[in-house]
Amino acid sequence: MPLLSVNIDHVATVRQARYRAGPGYGEPDPVRAAHEAELGGADGITVHLREDRRHIIDRDVERLREAVRVRFNFEMAATDQMIEIARRIKPHSAMLVPEGRQEVTTEGGLDVYGQVQRLTSVVKQLRDAGCVVSAFIDADIVQVEAAEKVGFSICEIHTGPYAAKFEAAGGDLTRDAVFEELERIVTAGNAVLHAGMRLNAGHALNHTNVKAIAALPGVSELHIGHAIVSRAIYVGMRQAVAEMKHAIASAHEAVEMGHEHEED
Repeated sequence: MPLLSVNIDHVATVRQARYRAGPGYGEPDPVRAAHEAELGGADGITVHLREDRRHIIDRDVERLREAVRVRFNFEMAATDQMIEIARRIKPHSAMLVPEGRQEVTTEGGLDVYGQVQRLTSVVKQLRDAGCVVSAFIDADIVQVEAAEKVGFSICEIHTGPYAAKFEAAGGDLTRDAVFEELERIVTAGNAVLHAGMRLNAGHALNHTNVKAIAALPGVSELHIGHAIVSRAIYVGMRQAVAEMKHAIASAHEAVEMGHEHEED
C-alpha cells in the first residue's frame, strides 16, 4: 500500500494570513500540525520552503526537522540558497521542484531534460549530504530518462492534469480524457520503475480522486497537502489524515481482492 506524506504548507498559509510580518509565531503552528498528522497515521511530513517564504519559513523548517518523528521531506528549488539549507538540516529526502513567484502552488513538473548538467551537480551535493533526492516531474518519458541520467533516486509524478480531468468528468473514470491521463501516469511510472527509481505521485489529490492513483502498480508514496488541511478545518488534522489513509487503503484492498479473484 502506498505510504502517505502529508504536506503541511497551508497550515502555515493560515498563520501567515494573520502574522505575515511576525517571526513565525502565532497560530496555527505547523509543528503541532505535524504532530497531529503523525497521530493520524502520516508516514511522512512534507514542507516547501519557497524563495518568497509565503508560508513555511526558515524557523518552521528548523523546528520541524527536530520534532518530526517520521520521514521529513523537504521540497525545494534548485538554488544555491536552498541547497545550503538542505545540506545543513539534512532532511530524509529532498525533492526538487520548479518554482514561480506568481503561481499559487507548484504548477507543472521540473524540466530535468532541459538542465541536466546543472541538476547533476545539485543532486550530487544533496546526496553527499546524506539526502535521498527526488524529482517532481510531469508524466513524460523524456523527463524520466533525464532523471535517471541525472542520478535521482525518486521520481514523483505530477498528478495535477489527472485531477483536473477527473473533476471535469465528475469523477467518471471511464471518460476518455480521464483514462488517457491515467495511462500517461502508468506509462511514466513503469519507466521510473524500470530505471530502478522509486515511484511517488502527488499534486491536487483529494479523498475522492486519490483512489485511482493509489491503486496504480508500483506507487511507493503519495504526497497530499491541501485536501487534508482543508478537511482538517472541519474534523481536525488527525482525523483528516486518518480518512485519507483509509481512502488509500481501500483502493489497495480493492486491487488485492481483484487479483485474488483472477487467481480463482
